[in-house]
Order: sequence, then C-alpha cells, then structure tokens
Amino acid sequence: MIFVCLLKVCSRLDSVHRGDAAVMSHVWELVVTDETLLIRYDENGNCIGKPEIEPPVPLRLQWEMKSECQTAINMAVTAAQKLIDDIDLRIYVHDHYGKGFVKTCKLSPDAYLQMALQLAYYRDAGKFSLTYEASMTRLFREGRTETVRPCTVESSAWVKAMEDKSFSTEERVKLLQVACMQHQIGYQDAMCGKGIDRHLFCLYVVSKYLEVDSPFLKEVLSEPWRLSTSQTPHGQTGRVDPREHPNCISAGGGFGPVADDGYGVSYIVAGEDIIFFHISHKKSSKQTDCHRFALNIERALADMKKLFEDYKMMNGTK
Repeated sequence: MIFVCLLKVCSRLDSVHRGDAAVMSHVWELVVTDETLLIRYDENGNCIGKPEIEPPVPLRLQWEMKSECQTAINMAVTAAQKLIDDIDLRIYVHDHYGKGFVKTCKLSPDAYLQMALQLAYYRDAGKFSLTYEASMTRLFREGRTETVRPCTVESSAWVKAMEDKSFSTEERVKLLQVACMQHQIGYQDAMCGKGIDRHLFCLYVVSKYLEVDSPFLKEVLSEPWRLSTSQTPHGQTGRVDPREHPNCISAGGGFGPVADDGYGVSYIVAGEDIIFFHISHKKSSKQTDCHRFALNIERALADMKKLFEDYKMMNGTK
C-alpha cells in the first residue's frame, strides 16, 4: 500500500509488492508536474477541451457466483480490512534542514539518514534490531532489489557514543564518519550483486523444493526485520526545479511494518531543505508508536546537526 501526499493535498495509491515502487513514484511526479504547470481546468474546476467521441453508457456486469465463492470473497475482505484497521501512519515533514546541510558534512545523505534512524530506534526501543533497507539492482537485467543491513558494528558503536557523555564531539564525529562509510560500502555491494539476502532466500527456496532441512537457513531467515526502511527517489522526471516550484514537491509513499512489533519507515529527500518520513506501526503492538518514533527521529536529526555545528566551530570550518 502506498500513500502519496503533496504539501496541501493527500491522496492514495494502492499497489502490491510485486509492483515497482520507483515506477509508481515516477508516474506520480509526472502527474504532479502536469497538474501544477499545465492549465487543464477552467475557473469552475471542469476539464478544458471537448471529447473527440461520445463514450458509451457504462453497463453493470452481472456475475454468477456460487455461494462458496461469495463466502471466500467476504472472508478475504474481512481479513484485509482487519489488517488495514490495525495500521497507524504518521507522515513527518522534517523542514529544519535537508541534504544541503548533510553535504556540508561530507557524508552520504542516505547513510546520514540511516544513522539517524539507528539512533532514533535505539532511543525508542532501548536496543538494536535487524534493519532492512532496499537497494536497486538495476545494473543487472531484470534486477529489482537487494537488502542493505544498516545496523552494523560501526553504526552501533556510534549510537552508543551518542548516548555516552564521556565521548567527545570529535570522537562522535569520527565514529559517525566510519559508520557512514561502512554503510556506503554495504549499499554499493548490494547494488553490484554482492549482497547476501537474496542468495540466502534462493537457497531456502531450493531447500524446500528438495525437501532438505537446513537449521542454518531457518535461523538466519527467522530473525524479524523490526525496522524496515526504504528511500523513495525524488526528481526522477527532471522537469522542474523544486526551489522554483515548491507545489511540485511530493512526499512520496510509505508501507506497513514487516514485523508485528516493528516499524515501516519510508523516507524521501525532496530538496535541499526538506525530508519526508512515512512511519507506520501496528496499533495492536504495545512496543511501537509511530508518533513517538517520529519525535525520536526529529530529536536524532537535531542532535546530529548540533554535533556537526559544534565540530565545525571547534575546527574553524563551515
């Protein structure tokens, strides 16, 4: 399920997992720019132009179904509605700073935001957890995605340093730089076919087909992804400059949590000074709260900004 929002208007698009979210994002950008830049409506809100042909009157299709089929449909609708009703979504607009400031820190914006999510999750849950980030594998024919694992030894060391007052500003910055570099290496490896998760899944499928029991695969694949994340690309069309046409900025889309006690976080770097976060969790979970997590993300980003401002002041750099 994908929720798409503009700064003043919110609408919704639904898609299944087999669809490509990047394509959906690209299509929506085309729609937003067309609706904003092209005059398609009159003063009453009606479409300009006349139809070339008169469309036929729609006819209602009459379906003949067995009672068993109708019962199955009703059960499916009830089950789907129950899942939908259990999802809570918070869209957090971070307009304090964006990738413009991150660039001055000489760090990858994606790595920077992933470290912010690690810090926010640690403060939210009091522990680290397996984290999923999707990366594209478009270097390969029919390539889709591979998994990046942002929760690393390096990222954990930096998070602990941020929560330990005995660490200096310089030490924290160096640990963050190392963590971001490790994240970039992991992301690049995933894009180049050097990830492990899709290979492990294929081994699992083959083991099921061959009816071979694998304790290793069961253990590796049973660990829940309590923090599932993905960055939605922005500016794919290249048709407008967001600074000149702020009404064309889209907040992108989101998705639900993978684990019952986890979060789903989709984020989009929409400009030099704005970042959108779609944060979801299950209402039935007592451990998670998307509104609380949004506050932790805001706090993490503020602390990281202050960290670099203090570091630059100490070193006399901008």
